[in-house]
Amino acid sequence: MSGGETGETRQVTDFKDHFSGHAAAYAAYRPGYPEELFDFLATLPRGRSLALDCATGSGQAAIGLAERFARVVAIDASREQLASATRHPRIEYRVALAEETGMEAGAVDLVSAGQALHWFDFDRFYDEARRVLAPGGAVAVFTYNLARVDARFDKLVDRLAREVVGAYWPPERRWVDEEYRTIPFPFAEVAAPALCNQEDWDLGRLLHYFGTWSSCQRYRKATGRDPVKLLQDELTAAWGDPARPRPVSWPIFVRAGHVEAP
Repeated sequence: MSGGETGETRQVTDFKDHFSGHAAAYAAYRPGYPEELFDFLATLPRGRSLALDCATGSGQAAIGLAERFARVVAIDASREQLASATRHPRIEYRVALAEETGMEAGAVDLVSAGQALHWFDFDRFYDEARRVLAPGGAVAVFTYNLARVDARFDKLVDRLAREVVGAYWPPERRWVDEEYRTIPFPFAEVAAPALCNQEDWDLGRLLHYFGTWSSCQRYRKATGRDPVKLLQDELTAAWGDPARPRPVSWPIFVRAGHVEAP
């Protein structure tokens, strides 16, 4: 299947699903990734025939990979997420787990996972990556933490994340707070450059983005209240004119490497 269509139709239920319930908002309000990230990822494998993007969500990373690989298979366990994914002629979307990709052994040049590894069963995912990688293939996982604007605004973002909804983050979120430095990564590692994604957003879009956090979704479900609105007046005062776009940045943290030769 090609032309950016969604592939397999099987139902996958055994996964940590924090985003299917707001898949459209996730697709609309999540940031992308800088071009420099994909330039780096493209240097890792020996070939560029096929990239496998795991837990692709709405395809934010798959799109960047499609500009550098002949073909991308982008998988996610959430059918709702894939329904909102951006179509591209070189991307095939499939419903599948990162730990059970359904890919042919030895066929993949790059296995990637953006903002997702912390939800996986590490051992099973890494075994699957080794199985599907072609000789000279590579694995790359990457994440970003809290949005940064300026010192005053950032203090409020930290307060929202740590105090207001801090108790509602899933435990796996700690790997993101630790910038993936402590996450298991059993490959021959390649040093990644310092990377940062920056986008010009107005305040409304940024507040919608905060609302896609798994912690905010869990807070709403538990309390019936919107945690972002609790700080909205303070956030607005720190931002200025809500309609005025301002630079918002997310530092990117990457772990990348190759399977060591036996």
